[in-house]
Amino acid sequence: MHDKDRVRFLHMIEAAEDVCRFVDGRRRSELDSDRMLLFALVRAIEIIGEAASKVSDETRQTCSDIPWKAMIGMRNRLIHAYFDIDTDILWAAATQEIPALLVSLKAHTPAS
Repeated sequence: MHDKDRVRFLHMIEAAEDVCRFVDGRRRSELDSDRMLLFALVRAIEIIGEAASKVSDETRQTCSDIPWKAMIGMRNRLIHAYFDIDTDILWAAATQEIPALLVSLKAHTPAS
């Protein structure tokens, strides 16, 4: 893995860990009433998608189990349709998809 890709993986891992911490012990209903939680999740998922978009094609092919297009697509949706975020989808991503993604990212990240 190229050094730049490794750095991107570390950024994605850090943001995914943030998402997991943000939702730990929280309920879906809190997302509707806590704008700070909403903004924190959106920003962390944007970071994951942005970092994913910078990973080389070579590394993406090597790590084909990681949902690259979905990660980048989610980032694009959050950035460009910020006024129309489906909080059910956001919550599902934060509580179901991101924890699984975190496991995959860590498995593919070489030690320094």
